[in-house]
Amino acid sequence: MLQTVLPIAQIALSVILIAVILLQPSSAGVSALGGSDSMQTFHTKRGFEKFLFLLTIVLGIIFAAFGVLAIIY
Repeated sequence: MLQTVLPIAQIALSVILIAVILLQPSSAGVSALGGSDSMQTFHTKRGFEKFLFLLTIVLGIIFAAFGVLAIIY
């Protein structure tokens, strides 16, 4: 039973994880392209942005756990 459900769950989880990552706001312009330290802006994640951030972490951990289970079983 686990051998049939696990691959389907991994595929569904990967699609959800990709969608959550794409929904997050981009901060690539801050200093990722070689901006100076004076251009860096730091802000606290709040509301929906914080929810997406935490959801990404949780989904990533669950996805990794499913990968380990797939190897074991």
